[in-house]
Amino acid sequence: MSTYGPTVADVVGRVLADLGAGHCFGVVGSGNFVMTNALRAGGVPFTAARHEGGAATMADAYSRMSARVGVVSLHQGCGLTNAMTGITEAAKSRTPMVVLTADSPAAALRSNFRIDQDMLAHGVGAVSDRVFSPDTVVADVTRAYRTAITGRRTVVLNVSIDVAAMPASVEGPIVASFEHPRVRPSAPAVDELATAITAARRPVFIAGRGARDARSVLVELAEAAGALVATSAVANGLFVGDPFNLGISGGFSSPTTAELISDADLIVGWGCALNQWTMRHGRLIGSDTCVVQVDDEVDAIGAHRPVSLGVVGDCASTAADVLAEIRNRGSGDQARYRTDEVRARIAETSRWQDVPVDDISTGRRIDPRALSIELDAILPADRVVSIDSGNFMGYPSTHLAVPDENGFCFTQAYQSIGLGLYTAIGAGIAQPDRLPVLGTGDGGFLMSISELDTAVRLGLPLVVIVYNDSAYGAEVHHFVEGDHDTVTFPDTDIAAVARGFGAVGVTVRTMADLEAVRGWIDDHGRSGAARPLVIDAKIADDGGSWWLAEAFAGH
Repeated sequence: MSTYGPTVADVVGRVLADLGAGHCFGVVGSGNFVMTNALRAGGVPFTAARHEGGAATMADAYSRMSARVGVVSLHQGCGLTNAMTGITEAAKSRTPMVVLTADSPAAALRSNFRIDQDMLAHGVGAVSDRVFSPDTVVADVTRAYRTAITGRRTVVLNVSIDVAAMPASVEGPIVASFEHPRVRPSAPAVDELATAITAARRPVFIAGRGARDARSVLVELAEAAGALVATSAVANGLFVGDPFNLGISGGFSSPTTAELISDADLIVGWGCALNQWTMRHGRLIGSDTCVVQVDDEVDAIGAHRPVSLGVVGDCASTAADVLAEIRNRGSGDQARYRTDEVRARIAETSRWQDVPVDDISTGRRIDPRALSIELDAILPADRVVSIDSGNFMGYPSTHLAVPDENGFCFTQAYQSIGLGLYTAIGAGIAQPDRLPVLGTGDGGFLMSISELDTAVRLGLPLVVIVYNDSAYGAEVHHFVEGDHDTVTFPDTDIAAVARGFGAVGVTVRTMADLEAVRGWIDDHGRSGAARPLVIDAKIADDGGSWWLAEAFAGH
């Protein structure tokens, strides 16, 4: 028998460590000091952020890219409110994550820190839970951790500071194992889906985040069904290497990809919401197209658009059952949409990198497409790309290739600008063997720039591409006739600001300026001493990027 520590706070941290928490991010104050140190004592690495909002999204990105539960540790009241945008993003994305937050004592009605933390968490779609007493602390922490994993939920675990200070002991270590339950589809649903697939001449599979662990069986099923494959933005990279991979479906689709999807007579969404972004407000669905949605939650079926058939089931299990049924019928392994002509079209024109660029560079400002294509060639292929939000975001999303589904981190469920730098840091920590690359705008980067200090302090070999138009470009291009004084700014020397933080900062106006980026790559490879690189790219006016109309149509 062993005793973890004298207080509930000690037990909370050590139980989370025992259960397998992967990494903790946070800003430490008096309310969460003991719990954070208990996590560290239990072997959970801790990253001190400069702002709670940064810590929350770092934990979110870490959880997405590592397949482990990330933890964000917060002070009561203001610590939690500072983190709420990041928590909202995680909750909307159904990220399995634990928000460990102190709370004011129930009797402290006049505490400056007092807010209704339970209602705050509920209000943004997170699950609110609580450590109730020394007697229940192990069960309470275990329940919150289990909910995060099995329910794929962001859980806010409140620990009142008076309860945290109470004496407690527990036998340990705590051993428990959880995994998200896999729902097996019904036999009639498998039969209907197999019938729909075998009847189709031009089937397309679109995989979302819910299918990220089903790649191998989906590839096998697509080959047997003669289907083309594509992904939503959050699953970008899932089908890299498949000759019939169309890339991202939706606002980021190339003209070839959009045409091939819209010509489909069957679209099957695998763990994919088929929402306005992925289907371009329905314009990628033909008038006679059969639409099927596979999801392990019944509430997701048809949530964004009517479907011809809904199948409740885990994507991998459903694909395996349907593949077996198709082969049992002897109707698999037919070409259908997988013709030599389609293969050639995909190889030659489906990538945005292959679409000719009418270069709008001026000598003082560089074309964002040409910039992205050149950086794609310069930067190592083994990368994890993170994207902030803004007018620029299509360029890094489409013109920077990723090696697989773990090479792209897209924190866009809440559409908040300013999350990109935090995302890149969390993704980089989750995948230390890959080069973290961030595509961001000047507005979002400056909004979050305090965490550049964190990246420098960590020695993270982070490449930040700032698409700098000195504006909130989406508003400039959407409100064409408006007064833009509210959304345009004097040019900021972001490279100089970056150098002030200890990063390497370079200004790019022409292709020749990218030699400094090549130099950073060479120096990093030789010395092994990492410093973030911030590329202040002064981009030419694109007149409003191609995907911007898609974004504003949904507002």
